[in-house]
Amino acid sequence: MTKTDIKQDFEAALLKHFGFKTRLRSFLYGNESAEGPLRDPDQCAVGLWLTERRRGAYAHLPLMATLDHEHRRIHAEANKLMDLRLAGRTDEAQAGFAAVQALADHITRLFDTLQEQAQSQL
Repeated sequence: MTKTDIKQDFEAALLKHFGFKTRLRSFLYGNESAEGPLRDPDQCAVGLWLTERRRGAYAHLPLMATLDHEHRRIHAEANKLMDLRLAGRTDEAQAGFAAVQALADHITRLFDTLQEQAQSQL
């Protein structure tokens, strides 16, 4: 992989990550969405990306395990908020999105760090 390939790969992953946040927020505000990819870290687009990359191109980067852990953590938080909304506690669910946003920002920084690490090892 070239530095450009790595940059594009991580940009694609970030788009998937932003899509997750958008779909979750939309769900919390009453729009129905497929729950599987929001609830299950192995079904979402980022989870699929992570599974492939942890076994392949970025398997040598220890920070990938941290990214996977944080990715699972954001899904656990999403599940809590989705359950609140489905239980009619919409205000609580929406208020809880700030914690998900903080995790999402952390994950974004992990993506950036991983991209730098991958590119520096070329």
